[in-house]
Amino acid sequence: MLVFLISCLSFILLVSKSFFKPMGGFSNVWFSEELVKFLALWFSKGRNAISFLNLPLMTDHVKSKLENVVEKEEGVSLLDLPDLTLECIFERLPPNGLCNMAAVCSSLREKCTSDHLWEKHIKEKWGELIGSAAYKEWQCYVVSRNKASILEKSRTKRDLYGEFSKIRKLLWNRSKGNEDDSKIGNSSEMSSIMDWYLSLETGKFWFPAQVFNREVQNGHAGFMLSCYDAEVSYDCRTNTFSARYPSYGRRMIEDDIEWNRLRAPTVDTLPYVLHVSDCLDDLKPDDHIEIQWRKSKEFAYGWWYGVVGHLESCSGSKLNCHCHASETVLLEFKQYTPGSRWRQTVINRKDHREVGNEGDGFYGGIRKLYSDKEISLWNRLLPNNTLE
Repeated sequence: MLVFLISCLSFILLVSKSFFKPMGGFSNVWFSEELVKFLALWFSKGRNAISFLNLPLMTDHVKSKLENVVEKEEGVSLLDLPDLTLECIFERLPPNGLCNMAAVCSSLREKCTSDHLWEKHIKEKWGELIGSAAYKEWQCYVVSRNKASILEKSRTKRDLYGEFSKIRKLLWNRSKGNEDDSKIGNSSEMSSIMDWYLSLETGKFWFPAQVFNREVQNGHAGFMLSCYDAEVSYDCRTNTFSARYPSYGRRMIEDDIEWNRLRAPTVDTLPYVLHVSDCLDDLKPDDHIEIQWRKSKEFAYGWWYGVVGHLESCSGSKLNCHCHASETVLLEFKQYTPGSRWRQTVINRKDHREVGNEGDGFYGGIRKLYSDKEISLWNRLLPNNTLE
């Protein structure tokens, strides 16, 4: 307990320097006086007050201040700090710190589970991976879980403080024991954003995402430069993901997926549905595209990276190129060697539907890539050697 409180002291001192210094000397003096007063009374209630006052870094001036305040007042707590100070501290706490503080008492639980504190953590860690599809899935997940929780409550009452202990132990491998007897509200009483964050961190919530180079690390080189829809779950112990792919007849599972192989779904089109292409009239040579492809009509589509090439009738010169005026568009997949049956395909920009056969697969909708970030991400995945 002493180590934790000393850590709090160091953190609060850091906050006072960074937050109150720009406000001028008066604020510094006021905050320092209040801080000294609070700390003195806090430690006077505990068993380690003498040890605290004898810390090596404690100056005589500060020690004198503490001793004087201890003699005058009693009964202070962390909640006696001004609201602005508390808010400043909470905003700088990491997720495990907020969980620890929420387990102290009901007042701190209410403050540490507020949405605005957890929005920052959601955006920092999950912002680029969580899309609208994941949020819709989360809403359905909450409704389903709440129904199950109502049935559970009708049979038994759970120790809610233990739920927080499990979360902290799993996420950060820390356990502080029963330092407080107050009960912590269940997930339906928690902030929805905090609940969402913890469900993502603990891997309880499987959410829709897309996986680059599906199963390539398992030797399936045929999926190079592709991106497939999946349900993914996070493993905080390894900082990797597991993915469940929709597949005809059975569900494929892949583990140990790194962060850089995931993205949020770029369109709302479901894996088995043909995407409506709205960019066909704009396609011209050297444009970067993604196109749906599937092996047979029983399988889900994946998104495959390619570029628009020059037609055989074109010399390839930019000055004399008229490919953009043709109804035919040549698509190239440069991860495959020239002459490979997978190297090129041709589509009709005026009347494009799913085209293909059981031998070469079926090509579906197209989306043009306008973002340099998306294009550079695909280029990063280009193989060193072309495929047959």
